Amino acid sequence: MSRSWLMVGAVLVAAGLSGCGGSDSTSAVTAASTAHGTLAVDPPLRVASVDAATLQAQLSSAAGGKQLLQVTGAPACGVDFYYIRYWTTGGAGEVTESSGALMVPTGAGNCSGSRPIVLYAHGTQTEKAFNIANIQDPGNSEGALVAAMFAAQGFIVVAPNYAGYDISTLGYHPFLNASQQSGEMIDSLSAARSALPNTFGHAISDSGKLFLTGYSEGGYVALATLRAMEGAGMPVTAAAPMSGPYALEALFDAVMFGDVDLDSTVFSPLVTTSYQHAYGNLYSSTSDFYSSTYASGIDTLLPTTQPETALFTNNLLPLTALFDSTTPTAADTGSALLAGALAEPANPSDPRTALFDLGFGNPYLINNSVRIAYAADVLADPDGVASGGAALAAAVPIYPLRKDLYQNDLRAGSWAPTVPTLLCGGSNDPVVFFSVDTEVMAAFWSGLSPNPVTVLDVDPAGGPSGPFAAIQTGFQTSQAAELALLQTPDGGGLSLANATQALVQNYHGTSVPPFCSLAARGFFQSL
Repeated sequence: MSRSWLMVGAVLVAAGLSGCGGSDSTSAVTAASTAHGTLAVDPPLRVASVDAATLQAQLSSAAGGKQLLQVTGAPACGVDFYYIRYWTTGGAGEVTESSGALMVPTGAGNCSGSRPIVLYAHGTQTEKAFNIANIQDPGNSEGALVAAMFAAQGFIVVAPNYAGYDISTLGYHPFLNASQQSGEMIDSLSAARSALPNTFGHAISDSGKLFLTGYSEGGYVALATLRAMEGAGMPVTAAAPMSGPYALEALFDAVMFGDVDLDSTVFSPLVTTSYQHAYGNLYSSTSDFYSSTYASGIDTLLPTTQPETALFTNNLLPLTALFDSTTPTAADTGSALLAGALAEPANPSDPRTALFDLGFGNPYLINNSVRIAYAADVLADPDGVASGGAALAAAVPIYPLRKDLYQNDLRAGSWAPTVPTLLCGGSNDPVVFFSVDTEVMAAFWSGLSPNPVTVLDVDPAGGPSGPFAAIQTGFQTSQAAELALLQTPDGGGLSLANATQALVQNYHGTSVPPFCSLAARGFFQSL
């Protein structure tokens, strides 16, 4: 999840990051094998290059770049950006070519020689053409942040685009499919390691240290990848998943009962299409799940070839109305208790009520019949979080969507991290609820001894404290500055109420990522 990185939006592009040649196309070899993890084209194409001094100057010349530098610090290294192509498999085992970025630090000292690898998983994207290696794309702000935060500080970065995007011919994205996405991360890493000796940076080599991280959907993918790699006996040094929906069953239970997170109308078709391809159990027809307004074509809608805003302006998806504002009654459900649980939130003492209200409207996306069946399963077999615990539901759910979520929930099975793991997020996140995901995973693993899991809330209610106090202070200072800016003419001249609303909308996509990324980098550098 996470589709906006506006704070660093096109910083490197606006600052004039120049493309710089590429590998000699006449010498590139296309692999005959399509086995997963195989590099499809070698050597990889270098799509851009910038040295540290130029990068510093370019960033310093733009307001957004100055903001980025305040968080990342001055670049210690230049960066060469490579476009890698490799083979992987989809959610149902389909063979597909996929792609991604290999960012290689350049320069002297800690920018050359034996360097650690950061394997990075990006947040949710709606557009099919997304390519994190295309650093000159104004929409690739996440790539810019990753480059400045990690590659420009001496880390080799490997970042897949995911199956379904860019050159992948897969007609969907295996969204929140733990097995497929972790497998693709491993495939991209294998391909990048094969490509590294044939890059221009011959002075660079893999030190053997491997760090896993990612934000939002990518946070989920990073933690799933840690589980997969540890299960396979593959060495990982440490992991720092950020703001991920790890406890999927608990999160979707909360949403179905009315705690509707922002961007849920995009996440819903992504996840149902993913699981329908993988398991084939969600519907016979899309109208079984989705309202007649949106059902036609929704299973092939994402990733899309049009701008995300067009999904809403062309009435292909509702902007916020996940559920019908006319909620089920006792006559519909056969139970007053169930009907009450599905009613639109009406608790004025809860500051999130106004946010959750946005998730109800007409036209709406998901049929009431789906909510009723899902909720009945929850009441019959509640997730442990509902009773103050952290375990999954006692038995495998019966309702198909909940069953699929249960299978992909990262609490499933007996695995726990054995390497240092930092879980970072913000407690006021309106998209991926910190209490339902990060804190649930921390509670789930609280009995480990020794416990390798550290939790960081960049926005603690009690104020900054502990080893990450400087990052917490930086985040809260940034929030105050952003709120003030939004009320100035340069920031839009919003009223305090509207500026506060904008701050909430930006929280997950633009506010938290730089500070959690900074925490992840410091965590890795300490090991």
